[in-house]
Amino acid sequence: MLVPGDKAPDFALRASDKSLVRLSEQREKNTVLLFFPFAFTGVCTKEMCYMRDSLADYEKLDAQILAISVDSPYTLAQWKHEQGFNFQMLSDFNKTVSKKYDTLYKTFGPELKGVSKRSAFVVDKQGIVRYAEVLENAGELPDFEAVKKTLQSLN
Repeated sequence: MLVPGDKAPDFALRASDKSLVRLSEQREKNTVLLFFPFAFTGVCTKEMCYMRDSLADYEKLDAQILAISVDSPYTLAQWKHEQGFNFQMLSDFNKTVSKKYDTLYKTFGPELKGVSKRSAFVVDKQGIVRYAEVLENAGELPDFEAVKKTLQSLN
């Protein structure tokens, strides 16, 4: 598992608008990476709606949100549209980034393989991990207060 002080693995993923987003090109702000299991599910919707409604707080902390799941870009686009999410939704359909960040369940729910664990990482402007939380229980939410405190410490 990645720990604070590690260099964040770079990646390039397709966003819900099909644009290519590279972590290494996101250096103008600190970045909160949120891995989540599936679009259109209860806890994931609760988490992403919280982020939508709290985005101004994160922007004041000079941070941007990148939400990542193994859903397709098309699924993420529909979910983003329906929920009015105001941050990038990235598809890790091939599971390469979830593997790099060690956030994949071996088996999830009814024998589904290759599903992202709910996780939160703070990556600073130099590409260093400053906060890392990988949850085994998909019903739990990341510690958003700890994420915010980490971001405050970077300003």
